[in-house]
Amino acid sequence: MTQTVLLALDTSTEFCSVALLSAAAGAPGHSSAQPHIWLRHEQTGAVSSTRLLPAIRELFDEAGLKLADCHAIAFGSGPGSFTGLRTATGVAQGLAFGLNLPVVPISTLLACAESARLRDPSATRVLAALDARMDEIYWADYAWDDAQGEWRTLQAASLDTPDRLVLPDVPFTLAGNAAAAFGARLPAVAAARTVDGEALPHAVPLAHAALRALRAGRTVPADQAAPEYVRDKVAQTTAERVADKAAKAGQAARLAHEARQGEAGQ
Repeated sequence: MTQTVLLALDTSTEFCSVALLSAAAGAPGHSSAQPHIWLRHEQTGAVSSTRLLPAIRELFDEAGLKLADCHAIAFGSGPGSFTGLRTATGVAQGLAFGLNLPVVPISTLLACAESARLRDPSATRVLAALDARMDEIYWADYAWDDAQGEWRTLQAASLDTPDRLVLPDVPFTLAGNAAAAFGARLPAVAAARTVDGEALPHAVPLAHAALRALRAGRTVPADQAAPEYVRDKVAQTTAERVADKAAKAGQAARLAHEARQGEAGQ
């Protein structure tokens, strides 16, 4: 039986996540056989770049396959760590150029939604939300379409403060680490049917989503693979930090003044 072999990479977080998937060739939904997946998922911090290529070699050796057997390279395109996104993009591009293969960019937020559905098949409406630091959240809204066997994007990847997420008006699963990062400050936590904090960017759900994309022809040439940063800056400027500090100090002073006035009036 002809097999489709796909390599999936994600370094958008502190984990170096690599999956090698082998599945019976065919159209999406036409095979009941589950794909065979080999995985390396390791917490590497900021040094994913030194672990990524060795992990890829290990998986091909373990599977008894060669890079030449591969049909496509998938990668977590973002949002996420700027350095991590560039690492996965660069490795995916390099391998795809060398092997003359198509590339499958997959949103890290879509990978969160896919992870939630793999863990709980009833999770068919997913608000994916990841901590973006700087008191902001990366988020997107997805609905699973049974007829198409694919996710529909209802809200593309966005960057907002916790209170500005647009909540679905139907029962939904909140996927990602934003709930753990923001707690009650995130209204989606109380509104969600289920909170799945383990549904995070990971090479396995990314590989599942990429296999469907490959079979549907949603690929790009290697030279068109690019990260999806969403945020156009990684940190506040010195002036912004000074202004933010001054604003917080002013707010604290006002609150202290109001408290003193309240005490004086008692």
